[in-house]
Amino acid sequence: MMHWAIVVMLAVSTPGTELPAPEDVMAVPPELRAELHERVIGKGRTEQQRLDLLVDFVFGEHGLALTYGAETTQTATQTYRSGKVNCLSFSLLFVALAREAGLRADLQEIGQALVWYKQGGNVYASSHVNVGVRIGGHVRTVDVSRTTVIARHRPKIISDRRALAHFYNNRGAELMAAGERDAAGRHLRLAMEFDPAFPSSWNNFGVLNLRNDALAAAERAYAATLALDPVHSAALFNIVVLYQRLGDQKRVAEFQRRLEKAQLADPFHQFLLAMDYEGRGDYARAAGHYRRAIRLHGHEGLFHFGLARTYFAMGDNRRGNRSLARANALSDDDTHDLYQARLQRTRPGED
Repeated sequence: MMHWAIVVMLAVSTPGTELPAPEDVMAVPPELRAELHERVIGKGRTEQQRLDLLVDFVFGEHGLALTYGAETTQTATQTYRSGKVNCLSFSLLFVALAREAGLRADLQEIGQALVWYKQGGNVYASSHVNVGVRIGGHVRTVDVSRTTVIARHRPKIISDRRALAHFYNNRGAELMAAGERDAAGRHLRLAMEFDPAFPSSWNNFGVLNLRNDALAAAERAYAATLALDPVHSAALFNIVVLYQRLGDQKRVAEFQRRLEKAQLADPFHQFLLAMDYEGRGDYARAAGHYRRAIRLHGHEGLFHFGLARTYFAMGDNRRGNRSLARANALSDDDTHDLYQARLQRTRPGED
């Protein structure tokens, strides 16, 4: 039987094994600095003008032409030269450019965000970061993946040390997935050094130790994660796997109860269960989990849209239309159009 380990990170690919220096993570290369001065700094007189110009420079058709996806986490220079970003790489680059343009910019963290996904023998619990730019008394948020992230709470500005912990944690998890365990350990230790209160790096360090058969060290790392966040679902899942391996059935039962309690209170977990049951054609159970997700976090349109799909699949058009109307009320125009297009393929005819 295969046991999954949940690794907390933002994206996964195969990185190089080198350990970038902290000062290089957000360093702006000379050629990009020159382009920034020409396109943004030299034209923007006010902070708002510079932000608008920077957004156009980064996202615009004639700007950096960045490609978003589940790419390797990179430094700002590597991102600029490759043209490929995940949400962390993008945020690091944008903050670096914004600061170069004289703007007050920081990374923002969203602690609870969808989605978990399986890849290469791991389950990845995806957290999320974006950028906050302070102008006057307001914070403007810049997010490369706004339409693909479901967040339970508003983002909060984090320190540069925490941002570096995110960077080295991501690289460490990517290296672990690639089988580069020594390099992964160096990155994860540096992540914990920059922010000892960052639960994700402790959890990932536990996964690494478990793979290295250092079971006592894995137990200490998971315990440290749970001391920082007692309902950290990934660590609870992983420590259950650890105690199963040790044959400690008493602790397996204890932490399984804690995990189940955390999952019952997690709308994202309920949403994923609902999608799983829906995919199997068990629409009654799917609807139950969609309804629980909505009770826990009722302002997410995708939850209502999933419930609408299950009602239509069961032939309950009245409740399906009601759930679809709620999903549309919570969505923007682009998402509304996407719902309609998907329903054309799944919705039975009206009575």
